[in-house]
Amino acid sequence: MASVLVLAGSPSARSRTTSLAAHVGDELAAEGHDVALLHLRSLPAEALLHADTSDPLIAEAVEQVRAADALVVATPVYKAAYSGLLKVFLDLLPQGALRDKVVLPLATGGTVAHVLALDYALRPVLVSLGAAHVTPGRFVLDTHIDHTSGGPVLPDAEARDCVARTTAAFRTALDAVVPVYA
Repeated sequence: MASVLVLAGSPSARSRTTSLAAHVGDELAAEGHDVALLHLRSLPAEALLHADTSDPLIAEAVEQVRAADALVVATPVYKAAYSGLLKVFLDLLPQGALRDKVVLPLATGGTVAHVLALDYALRPVLVSLGAAHVTPGRFVLDTHIDHTSGGPVLPDAEARDCVARTTAAFRTALDAVVPVYA
């Protein structure tokens, strides 16, 4: 099965975005994929802002991206775009860092007015980094995510079904690109 790196691009410690990212990661792991979750907020801020790829934690994060077959990129939407934390991380990746990778973009936000941030802000950056295939992403309203009760992350049935369909399309694209070894 494929190795999938989930990038959680929220700067918040208690994050609906991270809960959604972890949920999708858990679904992929249940299918047999090797899934790792990278909390970008845990990377050293000074090294991120200075694009210091010699910093051991930054170098390790870049290596995780390089080694993965696929990425799930999750971000909250702020000011009609993906988070600044995700931006500084993507900016320090070498050109072509996503070559031959399948990428699933996910976004969360407070209003459907931000739904186009996936296609008009995030997708062009992922493509410019060489992603082999950026699958159709999913925007989920904050109100449809429960990150506090310990219950289901997506208690809203419609949101849960939409995320499940999006994850299934990602798995299909991933299976087409990454050979399955017995």
